[in-house]
Amino acid sequence: MNALSDSASPLYEKVKVFVLGNIGSGKWARNSRLPSENELVSALGVSRMTVHRALRELTSEGHLRRIQGVGTFIAPPRPQSTLIEISNIITEIKARGSRHRAEVVVLERIEQPEAELLLALEFETVKPVDHSVVIHFENDLPVQLEERYVNPDLVSGYIDQDFSALATYDYLQNATPLTEVEHLISALPAGDNPGRLLHIRPTDCCLVLHRKTWTGPVVATVNTFTYVGSRYSLGSRYLHGGK
Repeated sequence: MNALSDSASPLYEKVKVFVLGNIGSGKWARNSRLPSENELVSALGVSRMTVHRALRELTSEGHLRRIQGVGTFIAPPRPQSTLIEISNIITEIKARGSRHRAEVVVLERIEQPEAELLLALEFETVKPVDHSVVIHFENDLPVQLEERYVNPDLVSGYIDQDFSALATYDYLQNATPLTEVEHLISALPAGDNPGRLLHIRPTDCCLVLHRKTWTGPVVATVNTFTYVGSRYSLGSRYLHGGK
């Protein structure tokens, strides 16, 4: 059965109406995960390309948010102009009188990003994306794995920096004005690669902070911060401004 057969509007518009209807009715709650593209294709009887276009447009319009490697979620209302920002981990570590050091695992430009990453950054066409992975240590114990995907149109020279000496936080803060942010925090198993980098077991629990930032209407960064649950706590003290 094609659930969208009644209207004469384009199919992708019907998919958008279907999704927005489920959000508006409360059937799909804010911050909940959207059914997968395959599930929507099966339920609505349309092509994957049609579903993909609808989700891309809904993401661009702010109704959905795409988290790289996790999925698509119903977006909460985005804050305007004012940013509530978790403070720089380097500042926090040093404020406790501890030693901080950073180890750069990946610093690269992705010339042909996958479709999921393009959607997360709300790119309409295939464009390069800058990518970094940095481990933060407190007294030589890894406490945070930081992964960032950065829009080179807004942030120049990102992959030319030495982020073992310079904080990505500080560079991004100075590179482009930030106007909006979205956060999603989850408790998840570390997984194989993060577990290896953080010196913990794949099954050990971590706090995972997904953060997406905008400069005006343009996505600036898509980030994931993985904190070792037994070594770190996310506090309630916030700073305004920053990346």
